Amino acid sequence: MNRVSRTVFFSLLLAALPLSADGLVVKCGKLLDPAKRIAYLNVVVVMEGRKVSDAEADLKSVETDVRTGAKVVLDLSAYTCLPGLIDAHTHLLLQGDATSEEYDEQVLKESTPYRALRAAAAGRIALDHGFTTVRDLGTEGAGFADVDLKKAFALGILPGPRVVTSGPAMGTTGSYPLLGFSWERKMPDGVLKCDGADDCRKAVRYQVQYGVDWIKLYADRSYYRTPDGGWASIANYTPEEIRAIVDEAHRLRKKVAAHSMTPTGHRSALAAGVDSIEHGDILDDETVKAMAAKKIPYCPTITVADFVKGPRSKTNPIWDQLWAASKDSFRRAYAAGVPIAFGTDAGGFDWDKRNQAEEFSFMVAWGMTPWDAIRSATTVAAELLGPSPDGKLGCLDAGCAADLVAVAGDPLADVKTLQDVKAVIAAGKVVKSPR
Repeated sequence: MNRVSRTVFFSLLLAALPLSADGLVVKCGKLLDPAKRIAYLNVVVVMEGRKVSDAEADLKSVETDVRTGAKVVLDLSAYTCLPGLIDAHTHLLLQGDATSEEYDEQVLKESTPYRALRAAAAGRIALDHGFTTVRDLGTEGAGFADVDLKKAFALGILPGPRVVTSGPAMGTTGSYPLLGFSWERKMPDGVLKCDGADDCRKAVRYQVQYGVDWIKLYADRSYYRTPDGGWASIANYTPEEIRAIVDEAHRLRKKVAAHSMTPTGHRSALAAGVDSIEHGDILDDETVKAMAAKKIPYCPTITVADFVKGPRSKTNPIWDQLWAASKDSFRRAYAAGVPIAFGTDAGGFDWDKRNQAEEFSFMVAWGMTPWDAIRSATTVAAELLGPSPDGKLGCLDAGCAADLVAVAGDPLADVKTLQDVKAVIAAGKVVKSPR
């Protein structure tokens, strides 16, 4: 078959066949390999079920399977393809909390079934934006609904990304909303509270019992400036408590993510051996050095910081100050070689108001190369999360999970192109294709 007739042949197949076969052939005009930082031209990716079987095939080798209907062709030869994106910090069960009133409204007035329905819609938005995997770091009063969402998405009951779960995040008495209500009222909790080392171990066991993949804890709160111009906060846990959480989680083969904003929280979390630092707005030299030496990733969640700083600073100017300082923290961590995993805190901003891929533009504007920004949402995030049941994440080599996104243009030249994903394949299924 000559080149012209082959093109016609595949075009007819694309028009005639449903994109739902177990075997899928994807024609990529350009393919980005984040691990190697190489862009390949005219690559054919072959997927079998939920995994990639070949990323260097030529069309002739799969023509027979296409003719028999064993494989379906998706022609993305006009687009740039790359591995499915990973957002390592989200809240599917949350729909914006720039103010405490928004948070209280959801926890107090919305039932968990209703919140789960909204979370399913959020998952579909994430998938549409090219995020085929998300790590959900706290259900904010919705129990283990994230575990249910993970199952529903994985079984194809609803369209959504692969979900890495943490259930209700962990805090101490008095450390987390809902706060400010009458002491005569027993208010619901946005987190799972534990006090004392034994109670904290029990809380970890409780979470693992219900199927979480990670443990999320709040290391600090109440951020403030010190008289010498530095930064500090209140550590939520005693050293014994936080060590008990991390030790028990690791004993049960679970990793621990720590919400930590200032050096007070960082020292506590890193000394206990946590596996990631979330937000990290204020990274002092000691913290940067420790994270670089131990290769502890952090998720800077710049998009949510940009979203909440204005509303929250109306009542507390600390949020504008945190935003201003976070740029320097990011730059110094990047220069020191701290692994930076892509995380947006989506849910902290409304899912339908911001595109998670805006985070790429912030990263590049703050000094990261486009390649490293893409790696943060593929290679680095995949290393943080580890392999999935579908295969290794963040890659398109043989044996990797069959997750692929395509954009028009070149994100290496303009990273904003990642805000307009044209095609999405998740676990070997086409969930979005060019119109």
